Amino acid sequence: MAVFLRNTWPLLLGMLLIMLGNGLQGTLIGVRGSIESMDPSMLGYVMAGYFVGFLGGSQITPLLLRRVGHVRVFAALGSLVSAAFILYAAWINPYWWIALRIVVGFCMSGVYVVAESWLNDSADNETRGKALSLYLIVQMAGIVLGQVMLNAADPAGYGLFVLISVLVSVSFAPILLTATATPVFETSRPMSLLELYRASPLGCVGSFALGGAFAALFGMSAVYATERGFSLTEVSTFITAIYVGGMLLQYPVGWLSDRIDRRLLIIAVTAICAAACAAVFYIENSFTNLLVIAFILGGTTNPLYSLLIAYTNDFLENDQMAAASGGLIFINGVGAMASPVIVGMIMTTAGPNGFFAFVGVLMSVVAVYGMYRMTQRATADDTGPFVNVPSRMSPVAVEIATEIAIEEAELLEENALDEPDAQP
Repeated sequence: MAVFLRNTWPLLLGMLLIMLGNGLQGTLIGVRGSIESMDPSMLGYVMAGYFVGFLGGSQITPLLLRRVGHVRVFAALGSLVSAAFILYAAWINPYWWIALRIVVGFCMSGVYVVAESWLNDSADNETRGKALSLYLIVQMAGIVLGQVMLNAADPAGYGLFVLISVLVSVSFAPILLTATATPVFETSRPMSLLELYRASPLGCVGSFALGGAFAALFGMSAVYATERGFSLTEVSTFITAIYVGGMLLQYPVGWLSDRIDRRLLIIAVTAICAAACAAVFYIENSFTNLLVIAFILGGTTNPLYSLLIAYTNDFLENDQMAAASGGLIFINGVGAMASPVIVGMIMTTAGPNGFFAFVGVLMSVVAVYGMYRMTQRATADDTGPFVNVPSRMSPVAVEIATEIAIEEAELLEENALDEPDAQP
C-alpha cells in the first residue's frame, strides 16, 4: 500500500482539489441564481445541464481516449472546466449557464474516467480494494469541504467563481507532472438495455428513479435552501448533511445487504426515504428538523445505488456483471437528466417543499415496485457481495468495484470448498 500511495498521491491530491471546486460549483450556482432572481423552474434547466453533459461525456470520452490518449484528454477537459467556472461570473444569464453546465458535466465525466483508469493501473490485486476506498474518501472529503467554502466569500460577487476556477487549474498540475506511466483504457461492452431489464426489472426501474432522486438532491438542494431563506452557513450545512448521511450510512446498509433479502432492504430504504420526505409536511420545519431529514435522505439514497447493483448482480454470471454496471449507469443518467427541470417546475408552482415531494414520490414508486417484484420472482439462490459505489463514479470505477466483488466472492467459494478437506 505504501508503494501505491507513493505512486498515486498526486492523483489523490488532484482529485481532492477537483472535488472541492466541483462540489462548491453546484451549490454556488444555486445560491447565485436565486440572488439574481432566477425562479426555481429556470434553475432546474440550469442544473439539468450538468447531468446531460455527464451522460454524454461517459459515452464519448472512451472514443477520445483511444484517439489521443489520457494526458491530452485530461489536460483539455481540465482546461475547459476551469474556463467554464470563471465564465459563470462573466455573464449572469440562465441560458449561458445551461451551456456551461453541459460543458462542465461532459468534462467532469471525462476527468473521472481518466483519473479512475490511472487509479486502476497503479494498483494491484492486493491493493485495488483499499485504493478504491481511499479514492471514495478523497472524493467525499472534497465535496463536503467544498460546501464549507461557500462561506469564504460573498456569492453575489466574483470571488468564489475565481476560487473554484483556481482550484481546478491547480489540481491538474500534480496529476500531469507525475511520472506514473499512462494506463491502457479498457472497459467491457455493456449489455443491451433489454437484456438488462429481463435480468433485473427492479434494478433497472430503481436505477432510473434513483437517478431522478440524486439529481434533485445534489442539483436542487441549494435552490431549495435558498428559496427557504437560509443563510449561507445554513445552506452549506444543509447540503453537507446530505453528503455526510450518504457517507456514514453506506456501510451499515452494505452490511445488511449481505445478510438479508436485498429486495426487503431496497423496500425498507426507499420507504424510509419517502417517509422522511413526507414528514416535512407534518412536522415543524425548524432548521434542526430539516438537517435530520437531509441526513436521512442522503443516507438512504446514496447506498441505494450500490444496493441496486448488488441486487442486479445476484441474477447474473460473473462475466456479465461489469457489462451490466455500464447499463445501470446509463439508465441512472437518463433518469437524472429531466429531474431538476421537473423539480424546479414543482417548486415554482407549489413552493420549496415540492423538492421533498418529488423525491418522496420517486422513492415510493421504487418501494411499491419492489413489493410487486417480490410476488413475481423468488429470492436469488446465491448472492454476491455488496459493491460500494456512488453514482457519480464513471463506468471505469464501477467495473473496478465489480471486479473486486467478484474476486471476493470467488475467494469465499474456494475457502468454503477447502474447509471440509481441512477437517480431520
